[in-house]
Amino acid sequence: MRWRLCPAFAACIASLLAGCAQVKPVPGLAEKGALPPEFPEAYYREAAAQGKPVFRVDPKTSIVVIEVRRSGSLARLGHDHIVASHDVKGYVVPGDGRADLYVPLAQLVVDEPALRAEAGLETQPSESDIAGTRSNMLNSVLEAERFPFALIRVSGVDPRKGAGPINVAITLHGTTRTPEVSAQIEASADQLTGSGRFSFDQTDFGITPYSVLGGAVAVRNQVDLRFRILATRIGSQD
Repeated sequence: MRWRLCPAFAACIASLLAGCAQVKPVPGLAEKGALPPEFPEAYYREAAAQGKPVFRVDPKTSIVVIEVRRSGSLARLGHDHIVASHDVKGYVVPGDGRADLYVPLAQLVVDEPALRAEAGLETQPSESDIAGTRSNMLNSVLEAERFPFALIRVSGVDPRKGAGPINVAITLHGTTRTPEVSAQIEASADQLTGSGRFSFDQTDFGITPYSVLGGAVAVRNQVDLRFRILATRIGSQD
């Protein structure tokens, strides 16, 4: 059964869920190609200078996808959302069991049709709803002007194990947490791939889940994240 709403009320709800009727720009966000000041690129330059195999993450073939689900007594009036990054960057040194990656939040995309279908979401928000949701996410929820990057440090990377737990420290919204993550890792002489999924609570990172109407329409605190990272050995294609 489909719910039908008064058009005016539906427009009001859509505006609230989008965060604003007019999409606000986000000044000060990191430009595409910018490097987080705390990113340890020097470590990987030194590793390469020492002759260690160093792998560079390929943004074109890597992806991080976050599923954001709705909640509240009027959840039916909202949308579930898919947030994705096609701009994951970083390095891996398998011999040291270490990887460092970062995600520029300014390049996050929302509700790509293919990813929504993959997640089993049958509806597709309008372009204006998507733009409003993205603006609200960057401005109000993630505060991306203050915190323009998500950083990920991984230890315990061992391609010989194939699958198992890895040690992950995620810094988001100015807070670092260490969720439990299990990954599948495959490697050849010139290529390394890692994939997996896990869940975390937004409040763990000091993020307040978005809600309106006193919580009657809200975003669940827990979100689900899945990733596939492909890295190519430096020098193999340079």
